[in-house]
Amino acid sequence: MWKFTPILKTTIWGGENIITLKHIEPAISEVGESWEISGVPGSVSTVESGPDAGLTLPELIDRYGSDLMGERNYKKFDNSFPLLVKIIDTADNLSVQVHPDDSNAAELGYPNGKTEMWYVMSARKGARIANGFTRPVDPEEYESLVESGRIEDVLNYIEVKEGEVYYIPAGRVHAICENCTMVEVQQTSDATFRIYDYHRKDKDGNERELHTDLARRVINFGDTCGSAEGYTLRPNFPVNVIRSPFFSINILEADTGLMRDYSESDTFVVITALDGEADIICGGKTESLSAGHTVLIPASATGIAIEPHKTAKLLEAYIK
Repeated sequence: MWKFTPILKTTIWGGENIITLKHIEPAISEVGESWEISGVPGSVSTVESGPDAGLTLPELIDRYGSDLMGERNYKKFDNSFPLLVKIIDTADNLSVQVHPDDSNAAELGYPNGKTEMWYVMSARKGARIANGFTRPVDPEEYESLVESGRIEDVLNYIEVKEGEVYYIPAGRVHAICENCTMVEVQQTSDATFRIYDYHRKDKDGNERELHTDLARRVINFGDTCGSAEGYTLRPNFPVNVIRSPFFSINILEADTGLMRDYSESDTFVVITALDGEADIICGGKTESLSAGHTVLIPASATGIAIEPHKTAKLLEAYIK
């Protein structure tokens, strides 16, 4: 079991909640993302403590192989960790954007596509996301909407609240708006095509680059299916909210000690605390996990014990 040093990303839309969640001193302003576990080149996670402290994630996989990844995952991904887990905090709107699928990514020279999901940790009243279109959009109309700045007129805006889960398949136009804090789990990829950015300027007075043509090649223009994933929590029992070829997601709310049996899983498990605090016990090692923090459980673990400090809500991400 490993914790990694978070990789903090300052952005023009970043907020202050990540710093508060992680009790980071001295405080840094406008932190939009904390990459909890990442194999993205140029932003690779390193082990925070213990015997493997200082190892990068690929080096860790080289050391432990299928014991960390699972047989199927190691055969498919080698030492490339297939998931990127982030905390996102927005004081302003993110750009309207889209990601390629695996096929489009290969054509465009990227190693793979980017399908993702969001769990809403907190949101102020009225906070919203854009997730798909309100109606099918013609590709030619898309060009006109972008040029005129009216692309927002056809976006499926949804008011969000704590605990909701959203699945964002590659090809879906989407955006997180201001006043949201989320956990994001995605395929390991930084392939993002920016469609619209509200004419904002960077610190040098320049508008950020748009990728209108690239986006057109990958957008699903008929995608109007952006509602939240339905699920009902069961006390002290994991509830599966997403099962896809790219990742599966469980939400677990615990108010008593319990065991999680991973003996038949053949996959790593990434656990992120969503609320409260719990001790995670694996192979004789204990990590205390509070909201906004993450641990990686190896595939060789037959299971873990979870001891909540009063109550805890946890997200499990894995590839089944």
